[in-house]
Amino acid sequence: MQKLSTLMEKLGRHFQQGGRYERWYSLYEAVDSFLFGSNTRTVGAPHVRDGLDLKRIMSTVLVALIPCVVMALWNTGHLANTALATLGLATPEGWRGSVMALIGCDPASHLSNLVHGALYFLPIYLVTMVVGSFWEAIFTLVRGHEFSEAFLVTGLLFALTLPPTIPMWQVALGISFGVIFAKEVFGGVGRNFMNPALASRAFLFFAYPAQITGDQVWSAVDGVSGATPLGQLAAAQPGQIMQSLDWSWSQAFIGTIPGSMGETSTLACLLGAAVLLATGIASWRVMLAMTLGALACALWFWLTADGINPLREIPPHWHLVLGGFAFGLVFMATDPVSSAHTATGQWLYGLLIGILAIMIRVANPAFPEGVMLAILLGNVFAPLLDFFVIEANVKRRRLRHG
Repeated sequence: MQKLSTLMEKLGRHFQQGGRYERWYSLYEAVDSFLFGSNTRTVGAPHVRDGLDLKRIMSTVLVALIPCVVMALWNTGHLANTALATLGLATPEGWRGSVMALIGCDPASHLSNLVHGALYFLPIYLVTMVVGSFWEAIFTLVRGHEFSEAFLVTGLLFALTLPPTIPMWQVALGISFGVIFAKEVFGGVGRNFMNPALASRAFLFFAYPAQITGDQVWSAVDGVSGATPLGQLAAAQPGQIMQSLDWSWSQAFIGTIPGSMGETSTLACLLGAAVLLATGIASWRVMLAMTLGALACALWFWLTADGINPLREIPPHWHLVLGGFAFGLVFMATDPVSSAHTATGQWLYGLLIGILAIMIRVANPAFPEGVMLAILLGNVFAPLLDFFVIEANVKRRRLRHG
């Protein structure tokens, strides 16, 4: 690494102001910062001394996402292998079959499940990173900004929120929308008012609903399809809603159910939450408030079930393990840029998202996955909540000091 560092320092002279490749400094800095960290320092007082910088924050979030990535690979592969076993097939069709022929498609084999899941996840992730990095590079060159490590997190979050069989061109289109219209048009990292990964997912949800929702989305193998648990519950008969599910609460908690690749496991999300809370990256107020808001709203719907809407009959504790609630709670709602920043604002922000998530999920069966929309609405209201909290504090101090 020392030799590589020396080489980068020598090359850096050509990219500095007045150098031969001055206009390409942003690309050089992106590679150098990714490998060795940023040399940028503040020059004006006051200074806040802290061991965390943007690179360390992003690295910590990536570490927290590891359990979700592992579960995404294993569960996607497990569902695909199980579907193949149901059809009595040895391997899937196409190029995936050539790879899986080497190790087999045994649902009982963890290695087989991980490899098979990777064959779905990695192409999506690679397309996300290549296309997203392209747009990031374009904007850094035009503006002369540094290339931020934040996109490593955005790209991984976006890939984890997608179904395994989504067309690659839609992946490219979705991440392009999020990077350009949810972040760069507002000035780049730290200036976006909503989560770029979630905005990308929402764009695909409304632009191409057939590839994002419905019974056919989770078909990893031709000839086998099935709805997600929320889809099954929305189609159930009133009074028999929980009997219609093919999975238990513990299976939903662990994540061995169909769904977006990285969002099915509440357990994996909780492991990530432990990392973010222990390092102080995420706000415990937002997480707790969102959970309490969701439980309160779900309890009200459950107690006032009308025998018409089957989703009102879902017990409150089930809402916590269905859909993308846990993933949104841990990694999306706590985004330090787009969430509220005052302590009181974080409580209000979390409660708003939790209540809206369940309200959208239950009251509008057309959108059974209400977490995404709730968080985006919360992002919009976060600055307003902080504004009123600050104004209330200022008014209270004025009255106190006459």
